[in-house]
Amino acid sequence: MLITNGLGAHDKFIDNTVHDDYRIEYLRQHIKAIAGALSDGVPVLGYTIWGCIDLVSCGDGQMSKRYGLVYVDADDSGHGTYKRYPKDSFYWYKKVIASNGEDLE
Repeated sequence: MLITNGLGAHDKFIDNTVHDDYRIEYLRQHIKAIAGALSDGVPVLGYTIWGCIDLVSCGDGQMSKRYGLVYVDADDSGHGTYKRYPKDSFYWYKKVIASNGEDLE
């Protein structure tokens, strides 16, 4: 079984980053649930989040609701520099990957 999920939110870009503790907590709880499923014998082969960078929503074509770990400077009208800025969740998820899911703090 392969698992993928994510959280879309109206992130606030402040001081060249996004402080998205809500996304970190969401992902943390899902990774803990996957660990529980593995303990119960569920054959989980992998896990990934929906998108590494913010992308245009497939449902409504907007950028204002963001899904990625990296903020993209673009708005719903396609204006912006398209420069990318790692969010707090980017650094958290990098640590999770490096620890093979052991370090979720």
